[in-house]
Amino acid sequence: MLNINRIDCDEAAKLIEGAKEKAREIGVPMCIAVTDESGSLVAFQRMDGGKVTSSTIAIDKAFTAAGAKKATHEYGEASQPGSPAYGINSTIAGRLVVVGGGLPIVVDGEVVGGIGVSSGSPQQDTLCAEAGIQRLLDDLT
Repeated sequence: MLNINRIDCDEAAKLIEGAKEKAREIGVPMCIAVTDESGSLVAFQRMDGGKVTSSTIAIDKAFTAAGAKKATHEYGEASQPGSPAYGINSTIAGRLVVVGGGLPIVVDGEVVGGIGVSSGSPQQDTLCAEAGIQRLLDDLT
């Protein structure tokens, strides 16, 4: 029997609030997705002004980060021509994202979910995802 820890709806709301706060601070409305450890969507919000095309991207960033248990920008580095994961972004019907903005959510050394943020630059998206995770971790301590 497996015991699986995963993000719940209340925790997902905290992640989204933390990411939204940072998005407001930097002046970029974002699409924010939170998945459980399996990559299944738990919560999503498109801020007013968030790019419509970024909705799917945010969800897929969270899916990638949770399922692969690594940040999406790490796949970006590993998927360049000549690198070990070259072409990985074309697998799973193109759902694996290789640009920044998707982070695994790690609590007590265990990946319990993923957060994906999209609408800004990869650096802005990552900054907001980090802020979401920090909000959750602050609340857990």
